[in-house]
Amino acid sequence: MARYISISLDKRGVSCRARLLTEEAPRTCRAVWDALPQGDQAYHAKYARNEVYTLVPPFADPEPGRENPTVTPIPGDVVYFAFEPWEIGNPAYGYEEGSQAHSATGATDLAIFYGRNNLLINGDAGWVPGNVFATITDGLDEMAAACHDLWFRGVEGETLTFRRKES
Repeated sequence: MARYISISLDKRGVSCRARLLTEEAPRTCRAVWDALPQGDQAYHAKYARNEVYTLVPPFADPEPGRENPTVTPIPGDVVYFAFEPWEIGNPAYGYEEGSQAHSATGATDLAIFYGRNNLLINGDAGWVPGNVFATITDGLDEMAAACHDLWFRGVEGETLTFRRKES
């Protein structure tokens, strides 16, 4: 039986529904499902292009490792990244002091991709593969419009939240 999650931009009042890819990414799906709800400050990617994400404290024990990885996510992909503290705390990235990016424990990045032509590469670290663990099945157009609005109007005060959804 398929499992679904709800992903919301809370301030903008927009949400979408995504189906977990339990066959393709079973360890990642289990880790995320067991840790829901998760959410915090929303960010719009600088480098990856059409990505909105949140950084939360690491929750997977053990980390799922690579499964169903990509460096070229497509619209509707929901992706999990695990970052060590040294990987995202660079001041050039612009994260405020005290944010999860500067935590001694590192961060889990939960991301959605809402448009085409994304490339997961970082000038400091090179390729940044992520685990595709879900696909947006409903509400992508509305979410994409809200994500585009984040790019133009800013993310201040916006949160991205992932919750369990009853089918």
